[in-house]
Amino acid sequence: MERPRKRKRRSEFRQLGLLGTIPILLAVGPLVGFFIGRWLDSKLGTEPFLLIVFLIFGFIASGREIYRLIKRAEEEPGNDDKNDN
Repeated sequence: MERPRKRKRRSEFRQLGLLGTIPILLAVGPLVGFFIGRWLDSKLGTEPFLLIVFLIFGFIASGREIYRLIKRAEEEPGNDDKNDN
């Protein structure tokens, strides 16, 4: 009787870990895009064009990865509402 409860708890912690990375992704993607764009602008003299382009790419990449994480968290085994009983 303890096994299903332990398995469910482990699944909940795994989901929490997956979803806990969302704020990190929200910050890292645009920051990486910002710094790459700024560096390329300084090298190529295209200020602020590449900074804006890579910043947008950073937001898109973060959004895409967050979408994948949420889908993965939804597909976790033992994530059925029926198993709450």
